[in-house]
Amino acid sequence: MENTNNITLHPDTKIMQRHWGWFLGLGILLLIFGVIGLGMEILLTIVSMYFFAALLMISGLSHFADAFKHTEWKGTIWQIIVAILYLIGGGIVLYDPLLASTIITALLAWTLIVIGVVRISMSVSLRNTKGWGWILFAGICSLILGILILLQWPMSGLWVIGLFIAIDMIISGWTYIFIAISLRRTKSL
Repeated sequence: MENTNNITLHPDTKIMQRHWGWFLGLGILLLIFGVIGLGMEILLTIVSMYFFAALLMISGLSHFADAFKHTEWKGTIWQIIVAILYLIGGGIVLYDPLLASTIITALLAWTLIVIGVVRISMSVSLRNTKGWGWILFAGICSLILGILILLQWPMSGLWVIGLFIAIDMIISGWTYIFIAISLRRTKSL
């Protein structure tokens, strides 16, 4: 039998092993916040819209700064127009974050529907290929998710984004927990 304990670890893994406790702590924290977020989808949605508005405003101000720094450039007027559009977009999101989340949710639903149809079409064209069923499954899931979101629209605009953020935090939390457990286990080899 071959000795499986004689494993050569990547240098990054060795660095990460020293800090496995941080990964565990981060994972637990993200998991807790994600679970709490499941009960606060609307608040998470609104907060994410304010964050999005802040990013739009920062981008607009950055474009203005760039436009006024390079006034001799032929594209300066276009930079100013882009800056104004970013600032208007940010202002609209700040003024009515629920309307913004409703519009973004509708775009997300339609995007999922289109992605679902494309994946289903792709799977049909690849049906003689190994693993085509997984592409079909992913396409059906995307299509159903998009339709479910759209069927509940505009009310889904209040909670979908917050729900997705909470689910992402839970998945990230579990990922970091499993990484920490794996690092600790590898450390003892």
